[in-house]
Amino acid sequence: MSEFRKINRLLQTESPVSPGADDEEIAIFASYLSKVENLVVVVSDMARNTSRIYCGGFADILGLKDYTTENSIWEKAILDLMPEEERDEKYRAELRFFHYLRHLPREARPNYYLASRLRFTTGKGIMTDVLHRMHYVYADDGESIRYAICTYGPLTAGFSGRSRVVSSLTGVSEELTSTTEILSSREIQILRLIDSGKKTAEIAGMLSVSPHTVNRHRQNIIGKLQAKNSVEACSLAKALQLM
Repeated sequence: MSEFRKINRLLQTESPVSPGADDEEIAIFASYLSKVENLVVVVSDMARNTSRIYCGGFADILGLKDYTTENSIWEKAILDLMPEEERDEKYRAELRFFHYLRHLPREARPNYYLASRLRFTTGKGIMTDVLHRMHYVYADDGESIRYAICTYGPLTAGFSGRSRVVSSLTGVSEELTSTTEILSSREIQILRLIDSGKKTAEIAGMLSVSPHTVNRHRQNIIGKLQAKNSVEACSLAKALQLM
């Protein structure tokens, strides 16, 4: 569950202090989307730490009934339909997606969404493939995440891979794996040495660089992973399967 705690903290840190004014528009959009595409649509409100769920026809297949709200940004009744390893994979994919977006220009981030293939156990005990899509809606500052909109529906024909980041402008997608670049090869090398207990001076000697260079890499790593310190950076990098 370490991945869950990390993505939860990152998303909550990203949220603005006060709620926005787009609640009604988001609610209308989610309601119509659930009806038109028969999807289960979850709108997670980062400021209020709550979620609203809109159940289209696919909810009947999953065995969800009268599921409308959560006092959390996580859709517990839906997550409970997934084996533990599937939930962990979902959290890892969302962590990778979060950090993928951090490397894009601020104005480009809303143009991308995450698409993942997940395995659910339906209300009748049947395992089924589900297509999960996640979009972030940003606050006016273009940096803070105001809402996360997740949809769940049947896996569409032709979907390949496990988790893909998709451009909603061009339709171009790429597999979002541990090899998707978040850290450079040198930064991963240094992070592994930090994780093994090596001190700055030792790392500098091993790599034939100055301690200043090692410290610069260390700060870059912490910044890229949005970690509090090197220990948390190592833990997060492991969760993202970067090392």
